Amino acid sequence: MADSGKNNAPPAPTGRYLGGENPAQNGYNGHGQRPAFHRNANDDGYRLWSSVQSWMGDRIRRMRSEVMRRTATTGPSRAEVGLAGGEDRPQRVDQGTQAGPNADREAAAPSEQHQQQPQPQAAGVTETDASIQHRRLSATTTKDSKISLKYLLSKTGLKRSKHKKDDEDFTSSAGYDPDDGQKRVINLNAPQTTKYCNNRITTAKYSFISFLPAFLFEQFRRYSNCFFLLIAMLQQIPEVSPTGRYTTLVPLMFILSVSAIKEIIEDIKRHRADNEINHRSIERLDSGAWITVRWSELTVGDIIKVTINTFFPADLILLSSSEPQAMCFIETANLDGETNLKIRQGVTATAGLLETKDLLRLEGKVECELPNRHLYEFNGVLKETGKPTVALGNDQVLQRGAMLRNTAWIFGVVVYSGQETKLMKNSTSAPLKRSTVDKLTNTQILMLFMILISLCITSGLCNLFWTREHSDTDWYLGLNDFKSMSLGYNLLTFFILYNNLIPISLQVTLELVRFLQAIFINYDIEMYHQESNTPAMARTSNLNEELGMVKYIFSDKTGTLTQNVMEFKKCSIAGHSYVPKRTPEESLVVQNILSRHPTAAVIEEFLVLLSVCHTVIPERKDDGSIIYHAASPDERALVEGAQKFGYIFDTRTPEYVEINALGERKRYEVLNVLEFTSTRKRMSLIVRTPDNKIKLFCKGADTVIYERLAPQGQAFRDKTLRHLEEFASDGLRTLCLAVTEIRPDVYEEWRQTFHKASTALQNRESKLEDAANLIENNLRLLGATAIEDRLQDGVPETIASLLDAGIFIWVLTGDKQETAINIGYSCRLISHSMDIIILNEESLDATRDVIQRHYGEFKSSMAKDANVALVIDGTTLKYALSCDLRNDFQELCLLCRVVICCRVSPMQKAEVVEMVTLNTKAVTLAIGDGANDVAMIQKASVGIGISGVEGLQAACASDYSIAQFRYLQRLLLVHGAWNYARISKLILYSFYKNVCLYVIELWFAVYSGWSGQILFERWTIGLYNVLFTAMPPFAMGLFEKFCTADTMLRYPLLYKTSQKAKLFNVKVFWIWIFNALLHSVFLFWLPLVAFTGEVIWSDGLTSDYLMMGNLVYTYVIVTVCLKAGLITNSWTWLTHLAIWGSIVMWFVFLVIYSHVWPTFNLASNFRGMDIQLLSTPVFYFGLFLVPITTLLVDVICKLIHNTVFKTLTEAVRETEIRRSDVSEVMAEPRSSLTETARLLRNVFTRRSNTRVETELELSHGYAFSQEEGGAVPQSIIIRAYDTNLPKPEGN
Repeated sequence: MADSGKNNAPPAPTGRYLGGENPAQNGYNGHGQRPAFHRNANDDGYRLWSSVQSWMGDRIRRMRSEVMRRTATTGPSRAEVGLAGGEDRPQRVDQGTQAGPNADREAAAPSEQHQQQPQPQAAGVTETDASIQHRRLSATTTKDSKISLKYLLSKTGLKRSKHKKDDEDFTSSAGYDPDDGQKRVINLNAPQTTKYCNNRITTAKYSFISFLPAFLFEQFRRYSNCFFLLIAMLQQIPEVSPTGRYTTLVPLMFILSVSAIKEIIEDIKRHRADNEINHRSIERLDSGAWITVRWSELTVGDIIKVTINTFFPADLILLSSSEPQAMCFIETANLDGETNLKIRQGVTATAGLLETKDLLRLEGKVECELPNRHLYEFNGVLKETGKPTVALGNDQVLQRGAMLRNTAWIFGVVVYSGQETKLMKNSTSAPLKRSTVDKLTNTQILMLFMILISLCITSGLCNLFWTREHSDTDWYLGLNDFKSMSLGYNLLTFFILYNNLIPISLQVTLELVRFLQAIFINYDIEMYHQESNTPAMARTSNLNEELGMVKYIFSDKTGTLTQNVMEFKKCSIAGHSYVPKRTPEESLVVQNILSRHPTAAVIEEFLVLLSVCHTVIPERKDDGSIIYHAASPDERALVEGAQKFGYIFDTRTPEYVEINALGERKRYEVLNVLEFTSTRKRMSLIVRTPDNKIKLFCKGADTVIYERLAPQGQAFRDKTLRHLEEFASDGLRTLCLAVTEIRPDVYEEWRQTFHKASTALQNRESKLEDAANLIENNLRLLGATAIEDRLQDGVPETIASLLDAGIFIWVLTGDKQETAINIGYSCRLISHSMDIIILNEESLDATRDVIQRHYGEFKSSMAKDANVALVIDGTTLKYALSCDLRNDFQELCLLCRVVICCRVSPMQKAEVVEMVTLNTKAVTLAIGDGANDVAMIQKASVGIGISGVEGLQAACASDYSIAQFRYLQRLLLVHGAWNYARISKLILYSFYKNVCLYVIELWFAVYSGWSGQILFERWTIGLYNVLFTAMPPFAMGLFEKFCTADTMLRYPLLYKTSQKAKLFNVKVFWIWIFNALLHSVFLFWLPLVAFTGEVIWSDGLTSDYLMMGNLVYTYVIVTVCLKAGLITNSWTWLTHLAIWGSIVMWFVFLVIYSHVWPTFNLASNFRGMDIQLLSTPVFYFGLFLVPITTLLVDVICKLIHNTVFKTLTEAVRETEIRRSDVSEVMAEPRSSLTETARLLRNVFTRRSNTRVETELELSHGYAFSQEEGGAVPQSIIIRAYDTNLPKPEGN
């Protein structure tokens, strides 16, 4: 329970005291005097009111705390997550600036908060859970509150002037006031006064307590289950049900039990995956020693030690690390998708805590904001005992889901744990998804229900009229009793009689078939990844057929399309292209240096630039090998590339770097670092060479390098440009390298200019850029590099196949724009023939203008699928998703062939997916591997997790998990298409066979006086779906396929049949229902005609209605089983067994059931029925004639369809049967680029210079990953390290 003295401090005055205690809190103003109102005569009244309100507020908070603590590990609700919207990267605000120059004057005034009533907390917000954002009261509520407050103050004499303007902006929910009551207080090395939630997380659907209500809610969202529950309840009314009391209840309980077992099995898998995460080990400081505990055992306030290449188990405040100045490198690809490493730095006050004994002396507390979902915001303070207060910001936070890289160890204190971490706040609760087929079936069941009601009313009225007409003449029937004359009673009877029009066995058949289909996916050897020992896994089976209807794929980039591994592949030096070899001596580069080739001097400068101009930190291992630590994977790849050519970078100190150049040691003094930014698109390093020359090494995009070349430095310009285009066509990331020599006097003059710019108080960034432009000119081109951001195996082929299948692919990534587009080219998602629309706007108005302009151009061209790629960044996306622009933006995106969203937050990914899913009504699929992909995976119709790359967060939250992106091709084109066809036929056939049999009861009612008399024996009615016709649907659902897997993969166009829902839609459904009605007419009236004379035996004996019923029943079973064979495309021995075995099963049952009575008190009216039925020649004549006559119409329709209206799928299937070449059928001309799309090419020719320049860079493959605006500037990083000194052990 929250401590009111800690986490609920009284509200603070307007002035903020960050450096020490606020005197106004103790009842004094800034001059040490008590405020005037304390001497007022109404002081007692004020104190009484404050006490009453404080007591009431405390009681409410305690109750809320207790409730929320019990549910602290359940995560934010879906409604709360929906409030988050998109996240941006706000500018960092210095805590020290919060106390303005008028702070003393404001503090001197009496405390406004002491005069006013404390604002009540929003419902559900406590110290242990703040998932609901702080929000401003509505205008009406605020107005009413002010009136009541003003009246109270006027009565007590406490009214005073306000300090703040009414229109002053409120802080965001992530804002933090150190004196505000809404805060979290964490004691260091001391017990916590508040009980916080543990660090256990769960992504499962159910818990032990929630399973039953959640499961029943999910099951009874299906109208069919609600309907059968109603029927089962009505059957319990005495003498109402003509079919018995338990013929519906028992099958319904069986169906629910099977569904429950399936859900439990699937959720156990999720719990096991959660436990794998929760049971990971971490070192925690406990009683002066480090002990190993599970992640789930951590809680707020624990001090832990995290080692290199380990995920952070919770949100931590960085105290110290093995690196200088408490710096550490973290990889956040699991959170935001960025490939470059980020730097976090602890505050100076804790940077010296390098040993356990130092940590034990740490005393004080951390005060910070309550848990929230803002990934890029954090505000808090560190208050060490006897030391000044220190501000804490996002630069000191290590978030759960990130990984420690290039740093041996860090010490940190847990501030948010479990479901309260920012990662989990950005995730949503596991949704209960339903497939499109399920939803459509639900709707059609509702329509059938309305028809059933109509039939009941019609039958009831007919019974009423028939009874009135015959009650006097047919007095022996006893028609004058209340039941016969009651319309309501008769309606209930017919409602129960006709209820089987809706198949009760459908749901259990679907559940079992889907479960077995999921097993087929799990055991598909073609989707097994041997290197990581990871098979495909269907974590839910309810969406199997949805895999066959996917229209849009939303993919993450890092770890999903790429391996996040950069490798130096090629380089161009002095107009010559080179490729690294196994050893330096084998490479042509080294041979040219040693042989003093005419370009040897340029090659040497090129390799020196690669090995010197960077921010990489080397670490020498005990075995003599060198490991490079870099925030940018590109830079590490470049340094490793230089190493492959014999130029080894091995030493860095604050003043110089040393390299081993083919056995010769060289030292370069670092003078200045001109940092890389996305605006500059280059990085420069000014060094003093061993021969005492001053040189500027520069690397960057070809456009910015080429425009700074000196006239005499362009000797290799054209050749290098051609090589850049070759590298880009191979999907490689390129950089240009150049150098210039600076005279000492020029450098000294520039150094002073640069120093003034770096210390400027206003416009510092622009002045620094101007100063850099002064020195970065007259460059001499050396060459270019080509780095491969290695794709996962088979990605280009998979994407090409999915595009051919008519699936649109969108890439949603948190990485940089250049990197994302470069990957788009390398994976063949973007072709060089495509036009690219780039949306990088900084305001709502600019975004509106550019979207409406492009959308207008598309509409005027009437293009529906243009060969255009749209690229948009996170800031512009925030504006584009606003209410007034959302529709236009969506239409613009849907007109483009490819959409790439860069620098987007997890919630923005989810918003984009939700926008397309809701507005297009299409089936969407989201695939990712990191925790930042969880939100979009759960928002999509189908979520796919890549397992074993960046942890298990995405895999745990997904519906299906695979090891590699390339397996998505088989999952969709084979399993998805097959499962859709199987489930569609299963559902249609289930409705068909039920209508065939049970509508016969309606035809029989015409001859039974609409009395509700059943034609069949009651248990044969119940066993019809459970036993005699249960196997054919199973065979269809498991073994049906229209083409082989190889054909489906070779010709992705076949996927469009399932994608367009041609096999199951409203039209197809009602065609099947009409077909079943037609069959029921034949199946009833043909035997009735044969039974007209009633004499069907040679001895002249007659029988009753039940004989007629079993005659019809036999013909129905034979007919529906033959119908199953008629629609089956793939025959296996199990299919034969299911169809012919069902017919045989009925005859075996007939023989056995006819002799049950009197041994068992059951079926007395069925005694000897087998002898009666099998001894008449009419039965055998009908057995041959009736099914053939009934199915003759179907055979003729199928013959005409396959001859005149043959589809592509059917043509391919026939070709496979004939064992002919399928390519002949598929060889019809198709163009991926429509004429309209070609005409659109001139629409995008009017571009600004900036846009042209950007596209030129992209066409040449430029991309570079580097953190911008990080905790520590690049120039500080390289001067903080001295690799000659040992690092602390952290013991």
